[in-house]
Amino acid sequence: MSDPIKHECGIAVVRLLKPLEYYEHKYGTPLYGFNQLFLLMEKQHNRGQDGAGIGCVKLNVPAGESFMARDRALGSGALTEMFSRQLADYEEKVREGKIFPEIPATVKENFNFGGELLIGHLRYGTSGNYDLSTCHPFARKSIWPTRNLMIAGNFSITNPGELNEILVNRGAHPVFSTDTQSLLEELGFWLDDAHTTIFRELRDKGVPGREMPEIISRRIDLADVLRKASVKWDGGFALCGVTGNGDMFAMRDPNGIRPCFILRTDEVVAVASERAALMTIFNAEESQVEELTPGSAMIVENHGETRFEKIFEPGEKTHCTFERLYFSRGNDVAIYRERKALGAALVPQILEEIDHDLANTVFSFIPNTAETAYYGMMAELRVSRRREVREELLAAVKNGTVDEALIERLIMGNWPRGEKVAHKDIKLRTFISQEKTRNRLASHVYDISYGVVREGENLVIIDDSIVRGTTLRESILKILSRPNPKKIIVCSSAPQVRYPDCYGIDMSELGKFLAFQAAVQLCQQSGKGDILREVYADCVRELEKPEPDMVNHVGRIYAQFSDEEISRKCAELVYPDCDWHGELVLIYQTIDNLLKACPGSAGAWYFTGNYPTRGGFRALNRAYVNFYENRAARAY
Repeated sequence: MSDPIKHECGIAVVRLLKPLEYYEHKYGTPLYGFNQLFLLMEKQHNRGQDGAGIGCVKLNVPAGESFMARDRALGSGALTEMFSRQLADYEEKVREGKIFPEIPATVKENFNFGGELLIGHLRYGTSGNYDLSTCHPFARKSIWPTRNLMIAGNFSITNPGELNEILVNRGAHPVFSTDTQSLLEELGFWLDDAHTTIFRELRDKGVPGREMPEIISRRIDLADVLRKASVKWDGGFALCGVTGNGDMFAMRDPNGIRPCFILRTDEVVAVASERAALMTIFNAEESQVEELTPGSAMIVENHGETRFEKIFEPGEKTHCTFERLYFSRGNDVAIYRERKALGAALVPQILEEIDHDLANTVFSFIPNTAETAYYGMMAELRVSRRREVREELLAAVKNGTVDEALIERLIMGNWPRGEKVAHKDIKLRTFISQEKTRNRLASHVYDISYGVVREGENLVIIDDSIVRGTTLRESILKILSRPNPKKIIVCSSAPQVRYPDCYGIDMSELGKFLAFQAAVQLCQQSGKGDILREVYADCVRELEKPEPDMVNHVGRIYAQFSDEEISRKCAELVYPDCDWHGELVLIYQTIDNLLKACPGSAGAWYFTGNYPTRGGFRALNRAYVNFYENRAARAY
């Protein structure tokens, strides 16, 4: 998408089910797990722009030796930095004679990431600080293996304040920093509780201390820990964790808001945020990759047995459409198909807007992720044109008017013309993003293919979504208007973004949304300004209610106008300040077409205002109060 909103974090877990000797013999390296973790993370690198982290647990390590390690790094090059650093350490120890690659036992003993259980995280932060302490995995350490915990996730919890209050009321002294910290401490508390209960029972029975770790490890029920810890969690999450004894879990919120995919073979259990990444890195078929059931957890015990447990009662499936269609890589078979369907669904509106004049229209896309929707749009345009040709030919045959001129006109004329019109300089975009005031530089992030669009033609260009419209107004439209087209039609494969998101994507300030700005201006210009004050009063009252009783009052503002009226006002708001005087039209996807194109992803609360959890309505009411009181603050 053209608007620079924050994206989603990525998770990766690799659990080797065989001894390291097996992988050294079969794949020629004892670092098979380490390498696969790197590749799995690299394939999801679009999810990590400001930090990354990795962790490792070694199984059955003798007392006195390290069994758990972690490394983290900041910046867009964090992934390469971490793995380069670890490989340099590995190679140094090979030179020193501490590691012999052909003897995997020396790798496990001397290399921090030479273990059987590896976890990784790609951070695309949506809030808070951007220092090393905010990078996953988060860790809780102890000299007792079963009390060590590392977690990494793709999530946002809407009620961290409530979770911290639970800890305080329990007598703890949490540091109020991030929702990740809240989850870590709650999980850690119940893990400690389970460990201590079993320890005291064994101690009272006189079990020797050296025998206790193995017994405790065998008896701790991670599923029970997860159930107790997550009772009050509200939000969307795909969370992975490992304990020091080698147990591992992956769990998912009851609505399936955040994605989580798993691969199980006789060699490995792997987890990732994207199915295609698992298929590519492990050379797996689509049928081998499973989607973790919403509300459940996959638990892999330290001896390798895998089981699935219900943690929550499953809710309505509301898989996040932004997550699935805009942040995941498009080479997933289902995502590719659905993105094409979204582009195709826009064709009837496009044809009406250009009066079916394909001969004088150029079709293109905003790079880069809108490209797939563009292919779907072009394919449907061609099908539509073929239908027109067929109908006219059949009519001519029936009337006996078929001649060479008719065939020439139908076969050779009025066909859709697709071109690569817009180009994006990724390096420039990264450079200027470091300073918000560089508007003049920002206007040059996009460039155009000169000579492709002729003066007086229509230019139809498709984008994934239009959230704030800032990049559209300040950069894209200015460059697209250079050839002086008669009309620029910007198509959004997503509907109008009307409501804040509180489940991970950084869209929490209602006043920044283009559709909301349009609706507010329409209210003010049409004598309906009173409704803005009424909704404010209602939202203030809503915030005093229990969360289950909260409702959406902001929708009443949008209900005053048709979708078309709001789209026209959006076009006015983003009309570029330049010498171009042509017509600008914005076409948005409809909700119905979105759901038809993406039947497995019903999470559309940022379009509809129908939130899947109780915390969503609280965030919406808070967002409107912040807007009305002119406060630039997050809503959750």
